[in-house]
Amino acid sequence: MRCLESAEVTYYRGNDLLPSTGIVLKNVGKSIVRILDIDDLSTHSRHVDQIQFQVPGCFHKSPLLVPGGRVFVWPGIQRVERMPLNTMTLIIESPRIYTQLGVPITVTGVAQVKINGSNQEMLAAACEQFLGKSENEIREIAQETLEGHQRAIMGNMTVEEIYKDRKKFSKAVFEVASSDLVNMGISVVSYTLKDIKDDEGYLRSLGLARTAQVKCDARIGEAEARRDAGIREAEAEKQRVAGKLLNDIEISKSKRDFELQNAAYEKEVQSRKAESELAYELQAAKVKQQIKEEEMQITVLEKTQQIQVEELEIVRQERHLDATVRKPAEAERFRLERLAEADRLRLTAEAEAEAEAIRLRGLAEAEALKAIAHAEAEQMAKKAEAWKNYQNVAKLDMVLQSLPKIAAEISSPLTKCDKVTMICTGEGDIGVSKLTGELFTIMNSLPNLIHTMTGLDIYKNIKTI
Repeated sequence: MRCLESAEVTYYRGNDLLPSTGIVLKNVGKSIVRILDIDDLSTHSRHVDQIQFQVPGCFHKSPLLVPGGRVFVWPGIQRVERMPLNTMTLIIESPRIYTQLGVPITVTGVAQVKINGSNQEMLAAACEQFLGKSENEIREIAQETLEGHQRAIMGNMTVEEIYKDRKKFSKAVFEVASSDLVNMGISVVSYTLKDIKDDEGYLRSLGLARTAQVKCDARIGEAEARRDAGIREAEAEKQRVAGKLLNDIEISKSKRDFELQNAAYEKEVQSRKAESELAYELQAAKVKQQIKEEEMQITVLEKTQQIQVEELEIVRQERHLDATVRKPAEAERFRLERLAEADRLRLTAEAEAEAEAIRLRGLAEAEALKAIAHAEAEQMAKKAEAWKNYQNVAKLDMVLQSLPKIAAEISSPLTKCDKVTMICTGEGDIGVSKLTGELFTIMNSLPNLIHTMTGLDIYKNIKTI
């Protein structure tokens, strides 16, 4: 018997009988069926729902995967196993998971997953992983996988990031879970963050801060709205008042035109009436009018002349002001300027004269000093010449004449002392004799001192006299 691995056959639903030549299926939808080589496949009535077939090959051929379609199944030789391909809705709840900053929150997500029947590799992987398992078992495996990835993403994000950017969190879970579940043949159709709960009050604190900010913004917006409304009301009131004033002006103009026109009509009527009934009075009125006009002209002329007189008075007052105030002020200013200039010239001349006097005085003092120096030089020269002509006797005479003066100068300090205290610790004279002896000692040393300084030997010259 030849095994047909795939062919178009008739679909039997409900209590339809499978023919003895094989299982006939049609429009099989979204379940998977695997057919194995066994001998106990019955041919009685069967109920086949939406399935996908996997038919093992006959005579050592590879199995056939049928994700919807038709196939012959040999009774007693092959067995059909089913695996659902419909979309499964999973509620992923992660209770009290610590986020990046250590805040525990509970996150609930909703995922839509299904076994991908359009990709042969993923379909084969799904058959390998889940064939023979119920839908609840497949659902549990997918749910555990998604929850693990959801926990991992929560640990890498802060509460603020998860709360404020749900799309980012959902995208991260979707991408990580998809790359893992695809190896099982399961594709993640969608993932949505459904709910975030917080037992510690962290989200409530964030909400309170945001609520306070929103209320503050609302109050600010309300105040700004009131301000704008007041501005618009004031602007509208301004436009209303301006419009009312314009309307009043137009009404006044209309009244004026009406009254003028009415007066003109009245004048014309009265003129005609006067012409017809009171010609004399009209003529008298005309004369009076002419008189009034003449009077007005006279008044205008008088006003004109008065204006001219006032203008002349203004000119006169200005000239009087020039003569009595401005001119004297200018003359006084000119006088003060001349006086200041004269003082400046006088001070300059005095300073120059003083400088000249100082210069001349300096020259005179210089000449005097020069003359004094010259006289002293001549005197010194004459003294030097005289000293050359002096003999030792004359020199001795000068020295002897100077000795009393020297003695007086030596003893003069003693005349200024109120009290003299003398202390003697050795032998010899004491008292006044001691002091007198010391003075004579000083006087006796003078000849030797003079001989040392001038070369004149007083003792020798005295002996030669």
